[in-house]
Amino acid sequence: PISSKFETMPTMSRVILALALAPLAAGFAPSAWTSTARQSVQMEAEPLVRIGTRGSPLALAQAYETKKRLGEAFDELKEEGAVDIIVLKTSGDMILDKALKEIGGKGLFTKELDVALLSNEVDICVHSMKDVPTWLVPGTVLPCTLPREDTRDVFISANPAYKTIKDLPDGSVIGSASLRRQAQILAQNPTLKVVNFRGNVQTRLRKLEDGEVDATLLAHAGLIRMEMTDFLTSVIEMDEMIPAVSQGAIGIQCREDDEKSLKYIAALNHPETKSCVDCERAFLAALDGNCRTPIAGQAVIEGGVLKFKGLLAKEDGTEIVRAESSGDPKDAVKIGTEAGEKLKAESPHLIEAFQLSGEEQMLVAPVKAKQAAAKA
Repeated sequence: PISSKFETMPTMSRVILALALAPLAAGFAPSAWTSTARQSVQMEAEPLVRIGTRGSPLALAQAYETKKRLGEAFDELKEEGAVDIIVLKTSGDMILDKALKEIGGKGLFTKELDVALLSNEVDICVHSMKDVPTWLVPGTVLPCTLPREDTRDVFISANPAYKTIKDLPDGSVIGSASLRRQAQILAQNPTLKVVNFRGNVQTRLRKLEDGEVDATLLAHAGLIRMEMTDFLTSVIEMDEMIPAVSQGAIGIQCREDDEKSLKYIAALNHPETKSCVDCERAFLAALDGNCRTPIAGQAVIEGGVLKFKGLLAKEDGTEIVRAESSGDPKDAVKIGTEAGEKLKAESPHLIEAFQLSGEEQMLVAPVKAKQAAAKA
């Protein structure tokens, strides 16, 4: 059973999970976590680098990975207290009963981090790159991407008879908040039902074991980083399901004028991963993509050549259009942009009109408000 696997999780993963749940264990109700809530994992004075992160177990694992890499790259950051991890609760973490497309999109996972960064409450922010909007809040840059983990999705079911999506009987229920996954699942079997399924990895696995759904899909990278691969049933190959844009990549954001932080994170950048992620994000930007549009994209570098595959689909999987392109990694943004523009021209009916409303206004407004308050 899935519950027994939690008991055998590696020590570090259990520590991270405990940290993520610490506020609740201390008696804080979920409602007490506002957008200004802060929890410092270390309480040392005057850290050289303050890392802002979400509080989920996966986000904490990524923040600790960043802290470890900073210590390995710079002697002064090896000292106890030199790097502080500051946890921020985001709107996306607090609203779990609605699909992302209904509440403003993926930027809800970064809004509070942007505010803290521009308010100089943190020096850098660590992100799962697939959660980062294609545009950044003015005054910030994202110049660093860590080495990428496996980008594929995984299939998980509590029923040992179901090893893959194809094994599910007609009418089975799959839990997923991703329109990208939904479209590709329904393209394989339109009788399947895909229901909104949000929360951190541990929450979703418990819902699965409780029988709320027959199966779910997660990113392989997240399970690897939390040392939880024992939970997966099978890995879904790329020809069956193209991953999300930037899946498996960790990005580090800072203020554009913060020379110290820019120096530190430049040493951590993995050029090959950054080229691939830049290509994929350019593809998404060309399509005006957001959480209301099923879009997938994956770039790899093989033999010095960047190879990209992408798709755009209807939510119900009845129509999927694809693009492939390749070229010099130095032209990553151009390759992704041209692939996106090609699909946009071929299938304009699949593209939502992009307007400065909803997601973008929701993210820019609190940043401007905080900046105005600081000047007053």
